[in-house]
Amino acid sequence: MQAALEEAKKAQEIDEVPIGAVLVDPKENKIVAAGGNRTREQCDPTAHAEILCIRELCSWQEVQRIPGYDLYVTLEPCAMCAAAISFARLNRVIFGASDPKGGGVLHGGKFFEQSTCHHKPEITHGVLAEECGSILTEFFKNKREEKKA
Repeated sequence: MQAALEEAKKAQEIDEVPIGAVLVDPKENKIVAAGGNRTREQCDPTAHAEILCIRELCSWQEVQRIPGYDLYVTLEPCAMCAAAISFARLNRVIFGASDPKGGGVLHGGKFFEQSTCHHKPEITHGVLAEECGSILTEFFKNKREEKKA
């Protein structure tokens, strides 16, 4: 999760919402893809950290599914990312902060609990939740203060 937090910080440095993710090969305990949000930079609303990691590893392996890998992400995935995680057949999702407003795993549509979901990964949440949440809280606090100025 520390590596995902570093990716979130990199996203923040370029004024992206600070969410970071890493894909890990659990057999080798090795990070195989990493990324942070790039929606503004890429002018792409789908350029979430999770999606970018999935695209990177799928492209590298020239496959559409990457079972057996674990995704660490600083914030609960949204419904779009949850769907991509399911379609990619990821083994586990480990996330830090919960997202009651936009989350799609524990909140909102709870994608993995739907009958239309073909693959449900193992879910672990709350890992470094305070650190993962505080970077987002601080980012949006600063944005609100910038607006007032």
